[in-house]
Amino acid sequence: MTPILFVDRDGTLIEEPADFQIDAYEKIRFVRDVIPAMLKLRDAGYQFVIVSNQDGLGSEGYPQASFDGPNDLMLQIFASQGIVFRDVLIDGSWPDDNAPTRKPGIGMMLPYLQDRSIDWARSAMVGDRPTDIQFAENMKIRGFQLRTEQFGGQWDWNAIAHELADAPRRATVQRNTKETRIRVEIDLDQVAEPQTQTGLPFFDHMLEQIGKHGGFALRVQAEGDLHIDEHHTIEDTGLALGQALREALGDKRGIGRYGFTLPMDETLASAALDFSGRPYFVFEGEFKRERVGDMPTELVPHFFRSLCDAAGLNLHLSVRGDNDHHKVEACFKALARALRQALPRQGSALPSTKGAL
Repeated sequence: MTPILFVDRDGTLIEEPADFQIDAYEKIRFVRDVIPAMLKLRDAGYQFVIVSNQDGLGSEGYPQASFDGPNDLMLQIFASQGIVFRDVLIDGSWPDDNAPTRKPGIGMMLPYLQDRSIDWARSAMVGDRPTDIQFAENMKIRGFQLRTEQFGGQWDWNAIAHELADAPRRATVQRNTKETRIRVEIDLDQVAEPQTQTGLPFFDHMLEQIGKHGGFALRVQAEGDLHIDEHHTIEDTGLALGQALREALGDKRGIGRYGFTLPMDETLASAALDFSGRPYFVFEGEFKRERVGDMPTELVPHFFRSLCDAAGLNLHLSVRGDNDHHKVEACFKALARALRQALPRQGSALPSTKGAL
């Protein structure tokens, strides 16, 4: 089955001018990132259909020829880049006409609604106006409103392509106890700068290593009873992060599963892991200092143990060296690099002879 991306034209594919009519060649300006995003969607199997309202098209004030020339040039430019539209559906009525073919009406969609070869679960609508989102609701498909100064919206083309083509593995975990409030958000298929705020700057720095070197989007917000000590905050963050990894991985199809030895000056850390579903943690190493920054060194292995318990992760972590700061950081970086090897999808096969992970 084939997913269809229905797209508005003005303000979505090409920028909309102040007079709302692209009736001259010099008015054509492509929306930022639209071509690479649509190429990604094309490669993911999507076909494209333009659905556009053009007020009074064919009237004296908006002759058909004024529309056809720029529109044909736009289509030729898209085609030259490998993007071909399955259909171009234009409604030329006025808003007061209340025509059933005018968005958000779906009168032009009847042939598509009767097409059993369309993958409606993956199909979507992209536009810049609230009427485009209403059109998507009427079609019972997902709608994406592009972010514009005039009409608002929250999406850009790169984010839409990621959402639809990558089928991102995401999870949000909120863990609330009498001792802590932890929120962890991850997207295993998106690279982004990590955002961490736990009230423990050194611990924040270590969590940043996991997102940065793990190659995935990570956001951690934690409020804990730091007036007592750091234990609950660090432990519960490990549990929440482990749960988020477990939920985001789902059935684990396609993952590398295993994976890293990392040098850091005089320090050498090794993280051998397996997303087996069977939690087990082995730590080899010792620290001379009671703390590194505001993080007690005794909580370093405890964090990883909590992570393993919640993620269903088997992790053997070892570290040796002279500088405790380097050793703690190398542990987090080694885990992150192992995650970078284990988490990416490399197809759809389940990496297990058991038939389950």
